[in-house]
Amino acid sequence: QMADPFLYNTGERSKYGCLGHEVQIEHIKAYVCGPSFFTDKAVIVVHDVFGWLFPDIRYIVDLIAGHGYITICPDFFKGTDPWKTTDHWADFADWMKHHDPMKVDKEADVVLKYLKEQCGAKKIGVVGFSWGGMAVHHLMLKNPQLAAGVSHYGIIRDSEERYNLLNPTFFIFGEKDHTISLNQVTLLEEKLNQYCKVPYKIKVYPGQVHGFAQLKPEDMKPDDKPYIEEARKDMMDWIKMFI
Repeated sequence: QMADPFLYNTGERSKYGCLGHEVQIEHIKAYVCGPSFFTDKAVIVVHDVFGWLFPDIRYIVDLIAGHGYITICPDFFKGTDPWKTTDHWADFADWMKHHDPMKVDKEADVVLKYLKEQCGAKKIGVVGFSWGGMAVHHLMLKNPQLAAGVSHYGIIRDSEERYNLLNPTFFIFGEKDHTISLNQVTLLEEKLNQYCKVPYKIKVYPGQVHGFAQLKPEDMKPDDKPYIEEARKDMMDWIKMFI
């Protein structure tokens, strides 16, 4: 029996009333929220294994939009089932084979085209969590259209090409995340220092487990709240610096 790798109970979350709306872009549904004024700056949010409908990820979309960005979370699972809280972790590896975070390029291109042509976006960044954090790492190696990226607790491990980032990327980790060891983080830091030619940042937040940075305020534990708020501020500071 494999332990729940996320260590946070997704079954006990408060409800969330979304501020944005859903759109259909070619073969993909997406959740979009934007500021009340025109802006040519946009951020793509890549969801975790729980998919684009999950309240936490919609909260993050609304939060980023509140800082003045057209913010969009496409369904990178293309209508297929996300991972559910009732699923068995023994099946997770098999599920991941059909939901590869390094096969998001086509969907990213569709969304980039939409943001540029329909929304007038000129500078676009990407933020992702867990599964989405891996997708962000991949996209920042492959897609020069993305001006900056923030990857929350997701790194590509099995590729020697994972250090040649095209644009500024910020990696956020939790100290107590048992899906990513501190050795992995140290290796990433050493190799980026050696090979990366663009600005990057790595930060580990004390005492935090996998998934810490996407919690809504009412779901935060008091001890974790300062670190979650700090990670959020750091995320927005990074985006604002480059987009």
